[in-house]
Amino acid sequence: MTTIEMPQLCLVVLVGVTGSGKSTFARAHFRGTEVLSSDTFRAMVSDDPTDQAATVDAFDALYDVAGRRLRRGLLTVVDATSLRPEDRRGLLDLAKEHDVFAVAVVLDVPLAELRHRSQDRAGIDAGVVVRQHKLLKQHARNLRKEGFRFVHVLDGVETIDATRITRTALFSDVGDVRGPFDLIGDIHGCRAELDTLLDRLGWVGNAHPDGRKLIFVGDLVDRGPDTPGVLRRVMDLVAAGNAWCVRGNHEEKLIKVLQRSGGARRPGRARGTDSVSPDSPALTHGLAESVAQLRAQSPEFVDEVIAFLDSLVSHYVFDDGKLVVAHAGLAQRYHNRSSGRVRSLAMYGETTGEKDRWGYPVRGNWARDYRGPARVVYGHTPVTDVGWVNNTLCIDTGCVFGGRLTALRYPELAVVDVPATAVHWPGGRPMGYGETDIDLLMRAELHLDDVAGKRIVHTRFGPALTVREEVSASALEIVSRFAIDPRWVRYLPPTMSPVGALDENLLEDPAGAFRYYADLGVAEVICERKHMGSRAVLVLTRGDAARRVFGVTDGTCGALYTRTGRPFFDAATTAGIISRALDAAHGVLDLLGSDWLILDAELLPWNIKGEQLIREQFAEVAAAGQSQADVLAAELARATARGLDVGALSDRCERDRRDRAAFTAAYAQYVDAGASIDDVRIAPFEVLAAGNADGAQTFADRPHTWHLDIAEALAAAGPDVFTPTQWLPVSTGDASSCAAGARWWADLTAAGGEGMVVKPSANLTRDDKNHLVPPGVKVRGREYLRIIYGQSYLDDLGRLRKRELKHKRSMAMREYQLGREALSRHVDGAPLWQVHECVFAVLALESEPVDSRL
Repeated sequence: MTTIEMPQLCLVVLVGVTGSGKSTFARAHFRGTEVLSSDTFRAMVSDDPTDQAATVDAFDALYDVAGRRLRRGLLTVVDATSLRPEDRRGLLDLAKEHDVFAVAVVLDVPLAELRHRSQDRAGIDAGVVVRQHKLLKQHARNLRKEGFRFVHVLDGVETIDATRITRTALFSDVGDVRGPFDLIGDIHGCRAELDTLLDRLGWVGNAHPDGRKLIFVGDLVDRGPDTPGVLRRVMDLVAAGNAWCVRGNHEEKLIKVLQRSGGARRPGRARGTDSVSPDSPALTHGLAESVAQLRAQSPEFVDEVIAFLDSLVSHYVFDDGKLVVAHAGLAQRYHNRSSGRVRSLAMYGETTGEKDRWGYPVRGNWARDYRGPARVVYGHTPVTDVGWVNNTLCIDTGCVFGGRLTALRYPELAVVDVPATAVHWPGGRPMGYGETDIDLLMRAELHLDDVAGKRIVHTRFGPALTVREEVSASALEIVSRFAIDPRWVRYLPPTMSPVGALDENLLEDPAGAFRYYADLGVAEVICERKHMGSRAVLVLTRGDAARRVFGVTDGTCGALYTRTGRPFFDAATTAGIISRALDAAHGVLDLLGSDWLILDAELLPWNIKGEQLIREQFAEVAAAGQSQADVLAAELARATARGLDVGALSDRCERDRRDRAAFTAAYAQYVDAGASIDDVRIAPFEVLAAGNADGAQTFADRPHTWHLDIAEALAAAGPDVFTPTQWLPVSTGDASSCAAGARWWADLTAAGGEGMVVKPSANLTRDDKNHLVPPGVKVRGREYLRIIYGQSYLDDLGRLRKRELKHKRSMAMREYQLGREALSRHVDGAPLWQVHECVFAVLALESEPVDSRL
C-alpha cells in the first residue's frame, strides 16, 4: 500500500491521461466540495461536459473558484489532465499567489490499459490517448523542477487502487498546543539576561513547575557577548520538549555562513571570516561576532547548531489559531501558509525597499492594517515600550542595546522584563518608531473598511446584530466631521424607550413600568431621577494611562462627549472640566485600584448644550402662539361687540392660553439663563469600566446601588463638578412598594423634575428564557411631555396612548448589547477597530427611522 501524506492546506493537481481514473481517485480520497473537475465546469458553462470549445470559459470559472477556496484556507483538488507544462503553470501561479503548497499526484496507467478503457467510453479517440500518454512520459519527470513541492507518481492500476491518503498539518500548525506560554523577545546573545528572565518567570532548569512552555521569537544570535551560551540554553529547552523557536533574520544569515563554510565537516578550515564563501551574507550587524564565538566551540557543537537552526520554521500558530508567533510579525492572510514569500515576511517583515537615515530598511505598515482575530507576537524592531497594536505585540525591547529583555505570559497577557546588564552593542539609531512618516504608519488607525457598508456584529450578550448600509452612511458623516478623537470613544450609550401608562389620564406612569418588569420576571427594580440634561460619557485618566490604554499622547487626560461622540465644548473648556473632575475622582480611582475610568452620566444644566434648541424650537413656538392668540383675541372682541356668539371659540382660546402657559413653564424651569461654564455639573450614574496596568474590568455585575454609591462619593469629593442622583428601590410584586415608587415619581415631577428611569436592580438581567431584559425604561412627567408632544397633547391623549413602542424597544436593546460588547472588548485589550465596530454600530442604529418623541 502506498501512503501519501497530504498537507491539510494545499492545491492538489491530478495529472493523468483521459481514462486514467482521476475522477474515481478524487471521489475515493477527497470530499466532493474539494474537487474541481474540468468536465463539471464545462457542463456549467455550456451544458456539455465534452464541449472543448467551452474549455477557456470553464477554466476561467475553475480558477476563480479555486482561488476563492484557497483564500479561505480550504484544500482544493483540480481534476483535469494537466499534461502540458503550460496547463500546469497557471495552477502553480495560483498556489504561489495564495502561499500554499502545490502537490502533483500522477496517475501513470499503462498505455494498453488506457486503450482498453477508451474502447468502453464514447467520444474518446484512441489517438488522443496515445498522444496524451506520450506527454505524460515526456514531462512527468520535470514536475518538481516546475515548482511542485511534492510529487507523487502512482505507477500502475494496482498502486493507484491501493493508495491511501492521510492529511498532515503544516510545520507551522501546532494549534493543539494551548499553553500556557512564556514568549521571549530578541535575545541577541545576552545569556546572562536570559537566565535572569527565566528565573523571574519561575523556570527551573529546562522545565517549569506549572507546566508552562517557552516560545522564542527569534534573533537568538549576533551582537551580544554569548551567542553560543544562548544557543545552548535554547537548544536544551527545545530538546526537552518545553520550547519552540521561530527563525529570525539573524538565524537565517548565520546558518548560511555556517553551511557555506562547511561547518564542522572541513577539518583544517577555520570557522571565521577567512572561511566564508563569497556568496555568504555580509558579516555585519554582529554576524562576525557570532562566527568568531562559535569558532571557539567544538566541531560537534557547531554541527548541532547548524542542525538546530536548519530545523527552525518561519512561524507557528498555537492555541487553535488564537496565537501566532513570527519573528517580524505576519499579516493574517499568511497565517498557516507556506511559501518563500511567507518565510521572508516572517523573518524580515514588510519593507518599502528604502533605507532610513541609519541605513536600516524602512518597515511597512502590516500591524496598522492587521484585522485578524489571532494575537500576533513578534520582535525584530526594538521598541522602548511594549503595547498592543491591533492585536499585535512587539516584545523586542532592545536588550542588546542596553534596553530590557521582555517576556509575555500567555494567556494572562502579563509582561515581565529584566534590564540589560550593559550596552552590549551600540544601536546607532533610537529604539522605537519615533515621529517619522513610517512611524505614523505603524500606529493604530481606523479604516473606512472597518465600518462601511452592511455589517453583521457578533456580541457575547445576544444574537448577531445587522447594521444596514444606508444607516452606516449617516453615522460615517458624524464620525468623520463632528466626533472627537476616536481613540477616546470606547462606548456610546443606548437610547431608552418609554412604557405605556395604566392610568388613562397619563401617557406614561410608574405603574406601567413596574408592571412591565413584573411581567418579565424582574422582582427588584431601582428608580433613578432623570436629570433634565444631556447624556454624557466622561473618561478620566491619570499617570500614563492616556497613552497606555487609549493611545493618546497629546497631553490630554480624558474626554467628555455626547451620546453621538461629539464634544460638548471647545478643547480648552473641556480640559478645564476634566481637570476638575479628575481632581475629585482620585479617591474613587484609589478605591477601585485604577488609573482610568469611564462614566455614564448626564451633563447639567440642559441649556448649556441645548440653548439653540430651546431658542429655535420651544421659545419660538411659544412666542408665535402668543402672537397669533393676541390677533385672535382682538378679532373675538370685535365679534362680541357686534353681538355674535363666539363663546365656544373664546373658551377654546382660553384653553390654548392655559396650555401655552403650561408649555412655557415646562421648558422654562429647566433653563438656567445665567448659567456659565463654571456651573456645569456632571451627574454620573454608572461606572462603565476601569483598570490599571495589570488589567481592566467592567462593572456590569455590580448592582446599581453600588454605582450610585460611587456617584455619591464623587459628588462629595467634588461638588463643584459632580452632582448626585436621587434613587429609590421598588419591589415589583409588592403593591405598597409600587405605590411608594409612584408617589416618589409624582412628587419628583410636581417639583419640576423630568421624570425617572426604572431599571432592573442589576445590569445584564435575564428572563426565564435567558434573554436579556431591557436595561431601563423612562417614565416622564405629565407636564414635561408637553415639551415633547406639544402644548395641547392631552387633547389627543387617546390616540397617543396607542403609539407603537416595539421598534424603539428593539433599537434600545440592540444598542445596549453593542455598548456592552464595546466595553468588554475594550477591557479585553481588543484593538481599537474591534471596539469601534460596536461603537460605530450604535451610532448607525441612531439613524434608523423611529419616532423621535419616544
